[in-house]
Amino acid sequence: MTVRMKQPIPRRIRIGQKQYSIEVVEALLDKKLAGEINYHERLIQVGMRNGRTGRLFNPAFVHDTFWHELVHAILDDMDEDKLNRNEKFVTAFAARLAQAIRTARF
Repeated sequence: MTVRMKQPIPRRIRIGQKQYSIEVVEALLDKKLAGEINYHERLIQVGMRNGRTGRLFNPAFVHDTFWHELVHAILDDMDEDKLNRNEKFVTAFAARLAQAIRTARF
């Protein structure tokens, strides 16, 4: 299933010296999550549906979830463990980053 977004989510991305794969999946195994990152496997997964209700997420939410997980990858690469564990910071920073990218005009 494909989620249509104005700005597509990449399949691969480099953060520092690490290459991450990005998978947009139907729903995550952990039904409480919309996205997750596996640092060891260098994998970011973003769900299209709520794992509990089965409802499709809004495409903007899916996109913002990708940016949230990407901020985690960046902070991990920077060895900023304290900031990386601060979900309030990660969420606020990712929301502003997503908005900046979404509204950028070239």
